[in-house]
Amino acid sequence: MTHVEQHRMILELRDVVHTMTRDEEETFSMFVKRDKDDEDLDVISQKQLEAMYGKYVVRKGRRVL
Repeated sequence: MTHVEQHRMILELRDVVHTMTRDEEETFSMFVKRDKDDEDLDVISQKQLEAMYGKYVVRKGRRVL
């Protein structure tokens, strides 16, 4: 995952932070701090961020008829 993808995921997750559990909010705040400091996430943190992104951000795609 590139730094740009990581930043985009964090920006999109900011809109749904109110629906997260307390543990997820704490983990997400850590991601935000690390993103603000321009740090790359390690492999474990990347997987957590991708899991949160998959759980909370719904992609709006075209419906095929």
